[in-house]
Amino acid sequence: MKWLIKNGTIASEEKTFLADLLLEDDKIIKIDTNIEDAEAKCIDAEGCYVMPGAVDIHTHMDLDVGIARAIDDFYTGTIAAACGGTTTIIDHMAFGPKGCNLMHQVKEYHKLADHNAVVDYGFHGVFQHVNDDILKEMKKVVKDEGITSFKIYMTYDYKLSDEDIVRVLKQAKEDGILITVHCENDGIVSYFRKKFVGEGKTEVRYHPLSRPNEAEAEAVNRMLYLASAIGDAPVYIVHLSTKEGLEEIRQAKKRGQKHIGVETCPQYLLLTDDLYDDSSEGLKAVMAPPLRKPADNEALWDGLKNNEIDTVATDHCPFTFKRQKQQGADDFTKCPSGAPGVEERLSLLYSEGVCKGKISMEQLVKYACTNPAKVGGVYPQKGTLSVGSDADIVIFDPKKKWTMTKKKMYGAADYTCYEGREIEGKIDLVMQRGKILVKDGEFLGERGDGKYLKRGKSSIV
Repeated sequence: MKWLIKNGTIASEEKTFLADLLLEDDKIIKIDTNIEDAEAKCIDAEGCYVMPGAVDIHTHMDLDVGIARAIDDFYTGTIAAACGGTTTIIDHMAFGPKGCNLMHQVKEYHKLADHNAVVDYGFHGVFQHVNDDILKEMKKVVKDEGITSFKIYMTYDYKLSDEDIVRVLKQAKEDGILITVHCENDGIVSYFRKKFVGEGKTEVRYHPLSRPNEAEAEAVNRMLYLASAIGDAPVYIVHLSTKEGLEEIRQAKKRGQKHIGVETCPQYLLLTDDLYDDSSEGLKAVMAPPLRKPADNEALWDGLKNNEIDTVATDHCPFTFKRQKQQGADDFTKCPSGAPGVEERLSLLYSEGVCKGKISMEQLVKYACTNPAKVGGVYPQKGTLSVGSDADIVIFDPKKKWTMTKKKMYGAADYTCYEGREIEGKIDLVMQRGKILVKDGEFLGERGDGKYLKRGKSSIV
């Protein structure tokens, strides 16, 4: 089948320009002005941006955190993604049983995602422990599954020691694999959490105090030096939240490190830790790292404006407020950590970023579409409007205004952290591989429409 999208403003990572777009089956076959094709079904995009389907390379669908399980599975969560203009996700897998190999969770996640996801998807592998067999297995997972990135944690129960991190980085560099990292100093976090609980300071306002800026900055600094020590191994810092963490990245780049990727999220650009002042509502925003100060918001926006940050992902990990988040009502350390975000991201970046002059339209496309595809190893199949690329399309009307509210959203969580926020610009239509997924806010896709993506090397490697 052919589609002809006419009269729209093409938005790429480099420029915006008036042009038509011709799609055949699942691919883009022509980009030009005044295209005519009698066989094609026409969509008039006059006055709208036509942009690539967004790519979110940090989600947690169906995540089991031990004390709770994320309320969005790969069906409801990817419907939310589609309705938010995201047509590709790369999901971070949960930890498996103690001592399991790398493939254990890959198999489990195929069971969760295959025949359920409505957008295209891939997985990041995850490390829980390190030995010679695990290190050898990395290359096999890349070959068999097309999983070209693995995550390590510097905190939580399965945190890796510095020595094990070095071993992973050395092997990853040899094999052309990207290592993504949750950077928080476990000693700092553990000390403050125990201290506050011991003193009876269990209200949610102590959550950000238990994970201070220094915990992130120290871990970022240490991670980058570890990577440098074995010859600039490729690393990708997930969910950067602090001005101090960004400064550590700047310093590493000044020292000459080149294989560094950096991600932030809308919550760290737009929300602040004053949300924790409300002992009940603050539970909605319990996440790790926590929300920060306005100065951190400003620093991260500057990092985006100056092209010092590579991507804006979501860390989508939703729980219900009325039930699951209430586990932390009397003790913030017992609240499941995470919040919804995959449906909100694109609209927030346009309304709060482009409309307010903090980033350009081209930068929005770069951070939400093109760079994530490059980092994730799915470019140019995804993340760009180019001849031969998948026909993943978002038609976005900048003139429409609406109010963000849970009542208008598809995710399974019972809240959004942006309730009542006035939004400029609205998604009119979303296509995935030439098929309409969303039109005028209505989801039209089917369970299992999403395809598993075997990925290539990351651009950071």
